[in-house]
Order: sequence, then C-alpha cells, then structure tokens
Amino acid sequence: MNRRTLEGHEKILGPDHPTTLTSLNNLALVLKSQGKYDESEAMHRRELEGCENILGPDHPDTLISVSNLASVLQSQGKYKESETLHQHTLEQCKKILGPDHPNTQLSANNLATVRRLQRDSDDSET
Repeated sequence: MNRRTLEGHEKILGPDHPTTLTSLNNLALVLKSQGKYDESEAMHRRELEGCENILGPDHPDTLISVSNLASVLQSQGKYKESETLHQHTLEQCKKILGPDHPNTQLSANNLATVRRLQRDSDDSET
C-alpha cells in the first residue's frame, strides 16, 4: 500500500512535492520496521535530499528527516555516521527550536542512545 501511494504521488504530484516526500518517509519507516535497512536507508536519503531542496537544511521537517536517516544507520550498526547526523540534528534543533523544545530533547536522547550503543559495541570487541 505504501509503495502504491508513493507511486501515485510521484506520478500526480511529482517527486519533490511535500506529500510525495511524506509518502517516501512512510515507506522508509515501514521498510526499517521490516528489517530492510538498505532499502530504508536509500528511501530516507532520497526523502532528505528532497526536504533539503524544498524546505532548506534548517527546517524542522528536514531535521526530522536527518534524524530518521540516522536512526536507520544506527540499526545497521553504522554508529559513527549515525552519531554525526544525530549531533548535527541536536545542534540545529537547539539553535532553531531552543533547548527545551520536545524535538531538541528527542535529538539529545537519540544522540545519547547511539553513543551508548557505540560504547557497548566497542566494549564487546575488547
């Protein structure tokens, strides 16, 4: 259903329409939940590129896209890249939304989680 919705939105609205990007994000989230991380990552990257082009790199919705990509990278064990993206999201959220905004708090939590996972992974290798 998500694929069909995305295809319809791409055909009717175009690949860079905000509704199409939302459909892209929805499909990426479903793929992640199914463990199809590579395909999810590709969809998230495509959606992020569209958000950056349409909304700009500092728009709150773009920052959510960055966070979603970081999350799927984290699921793949790509902790360094995930950490970099989570750090960027946190810095931008603090600057744009303020330190007490729920999205800023969530970004701080996401960054702490990937750092903990990274530390746990490093510990298991020794």
